[in-house]
Amino acid sequence: MRLDKFLKVSRIIKRRTVANEISAGGHISINGKQAKPSSPLKIGDKITIYFAKKEIVYEVLQLKDSTKKEDATKMFKILSETLREE
Repeated sequence: MRLDKFLKVSRIIKRRTVANEISAGGHISINGKQAKPSSPLKIGDKITIYFAKKEIVYEVLQLKDSTKKEDATKMFKILSETLREE
């Protein structure tokens, strides 16, 4: 599954266009490597998203083409959430 689609379906990021912009801007990495919106994901991958001063690491638990709002959080697990100094 593509990174941008996973972020939208899992509701980590609400809109796919926003997921595209963030990943194209270099704010997301997969297993330590910079990711593009079309980067493929597999179960067990670690996604790191760099927000303004926050860094959140997710682990991919499930890959689904669509999901209900209640089940979206079952697709990932938050491994760490840290504040970054700039």
